[in-house]
Amino acid sequence: MGNNIILETKFVADISGSFYIPSYQRGYRWSETEVVRLLDDIYQNGKKNYCLQPVVVRKKEDQYELIDGQQRLTTLYLIYKYMKNVNPFFNEPAFTLSYQTRDQSEEFLKTLDMTKQDDNIDFWFISKAYNTIKEWFEQDLQIRVMHIFEYLKEDVKIIWYEVGESEDAISLFTRLNIGKIPLTSAELVKAMFLSRDNAENMRREKQEEISLQWDGIERELHNESLWFFLTNSVKGEYQTRIDLVLDLIAGKDESTREKYYTFFRFDELRKEVSLDDIWKKIYQTFLTLKGWYEDHDLYHRIGYLITSGTSLHKIFALSKDKKKSEFNESLDELIKKSVAISGNYAELSYEKPLDYKRISTLLLLFNIESVRRSDGHAQRFPFDQFKHHKGSNVTWSLEHIHAQQSEGMKTQDVWKKWLELHIPSVESIGGEHSELIDEMQGAINADKLERTVFESIQQKVLGLLSVSGNTEYMHSIANLALLNTADNAALNNSTFDVKRNDIIQMDKKGQYIPFCTKMVFLKYYTPSAENQLHFWGQADRIAYIKAINDVLSDYIEPIVLEKEETK
Repeated sequence: MGNNIILETKFVADISGSFYIPSYQRGYRWSETEVVRLLDDIYQNGKKNYCLQPVVVRKKEDQYELIDGQQRLTTLYLIYKYMKNVNPFFNEPAFTLSYQTRDQSEEFLKTLDMTKQDDNIDFWFISKAYNTIKEWFEQDLQIRVMHIFEYLKEDVKIIWYEVGESEDAISLFTRLNIGKIPLTSAELVKAMFLSRDNAENMRREKQEEISLQWDGIERELHNESLWFFLTNSVKGEYQTRIDLVLDLIAGKDESTREKYYTFFRFDELRKEVSLDDIWKKIYQTFLTLKGWYEDHDLYHRIGYLITSGTSLHKIFALSKDKKKSEFNESLDELIKKSVAISGNYAELSYEKPLDYKRISTLLLLFNIESVRRSDGHAQRFPFDQFKHHKGSNVTWSLEHIHAQQSEGMKTQDVWKKWLELHIPSVESIGGEHSELIDEMQGAINADKLERTVFESIQQKVLGLLSVSGNTEYMHSIANLALLNTADNAALNNSTFDVKRNDIIQMDKKGQYIPFCTKMVFLKYYTPSAENQLHFWGQADRIAYIKAINDVLSDYIEPIVLEKEETK
C-alpha cells in the first residue's frame, strides 16, 4: 500500500461531486433486505456516531470513478430524492451518478418515472428500492423524514477512500466485490498513516518505517502459539491479525456490531494527537502483549483466563497503570473468581449443567497450572494445540475416566464397536475368560444383535474390568478428565483400560492430549504400591484429588476424598 491514497471520513450530507459507474460493473442490485437494513441501522443508531462502509473512488478530471460503493451511494441518492419529494424545503442530493455504458439509467434516477420500470433490469431494481424506501418512511412519515435528514447531516459518516490515478481500478474492484474481500479497519488505519494527505505531516522515511513495522507485527501474530495465547478465535473474526491490537486500543469489544468502529475511533484520535504518537501507542501495545507471551507465569495465567472466557480487553484494562506485582494480584483475583464455588468441589456432578461447566473450568486450570509449575519452566501449555486443529476449533469435553453408563449407545454398530474395544482388555487381565471372549465375538459377528443380549454381555465385562464398591464417585471430578473423543459413543462409554489403550495410541500418533489427562491414564498420580494398571479405583481417585488440591492450592479450598467401602 503506497502513499497514493487520500483517506478521510465525511458526513453523508457532505458527499458532493459527479460519480460515474464504469463499464466493468453491473448495475444497481440491492434488494428490499439491504435497503431496509441500511435505513434501520441509521435510524436505530440515532444521534450516536455511525460510519458506513468505505466508498472507494479514483479522481478522473472533474469526475470520480466509483470503484466500490455503487449500491450504498445509489440507495442514499434515492433516500434524498424521496425526502425531497415529501418535503420541498429539503435539498436535492448533492451528488450525481452517471454510467459509462447505461446512459438511460442516469436519466431514470433523476426522474424516477415508474411507467418505465419494466423497460430494463436496472430500472426495475431502482424502482423496487425506491418503493421500499417509501414504505419504510410511511410507517411514521414526518418523524422518520426529519430524523433521517438530521442524522445524515450530523451523525452518519462514510469512509472516503480515494486512490491515485495510477491504481488498477479493475483489479481493486475485483478484489472488493468479486472476491468479496472488503477493506478492513486495519487496512484503513494503515492507509491513514501512509496516505498522501499525511505526507506533509510525516516524513516519507517514517511512513516506510511504519509500513515495515506494521508488516512485522502482522507476521509475528501469525505465530500460532502467540495468536492462540491471545484469542480463542480461529478464523472469521479477524481478517488481518493486527486488528486484535487495534481493537484493544479502540476499545472495541465483542458486543460492538459496527464493522468499522475501530477505524472510526482512530480517525477521531488523529484529530487529538499526532500520527507519530498514535503509532507509538500501537507498537507499545503489541510489545506489551508479546511481553506477556514471553513471561512464563503471565503466559499461563493470562492464557488460562482468555481460554476460560475472560476477554483480552478486560485483562488489558486491568494492566494499565499498574506495577507488575499489582497486575499479578489482579490476575490472581480473576482466577479465584473463575473457579469459586461454595462447598466441596468433589461434590460437583457431571450430570448438572452448571456443575459440568465448573468442573471443566477446574480441570482446565489444573492442566495449565500443572504445566506452569513444572520444574525449570521447560514446558509451556500449548494453547494453539488445545484450541486449534486443521483450521477449526477443537472441542474438549468432560470424559469419564472409567465409564459404566451407556449414554449415546443406541445402535448395533456402536454396541459391536464397544465389544471390539473391550476384547483386548479382557484378554490382558489374566485368568480364564475364553468363554466371555467367545460370547463377545459371537455378538460382534451376529447379523442382528439384540439390546438385551448386548447389555447382558456388557455387565459381565464391566464386572470384570471395574473395581467393586461405591459408585457415587462416578459423575464427580475424581472420575473425570478433559478429552477430545468427538462423537465416539463406544469409546466414551468404555472402561478405564480401553480408554488408556486409546490414549497411548493417540500419543504414539502425535495427537495432543492435555497434560493431566495423560498423567491420569498413565497412572502417574497413583503411588506405585497401590497401582493396578487395568483399573481406576479408590487409590487412584484419592491420588487424583490430592494432585488437584496441591496444584490449585492458591485458588481453591482443598478437600479430602472420603474412604469408600469396598466388597
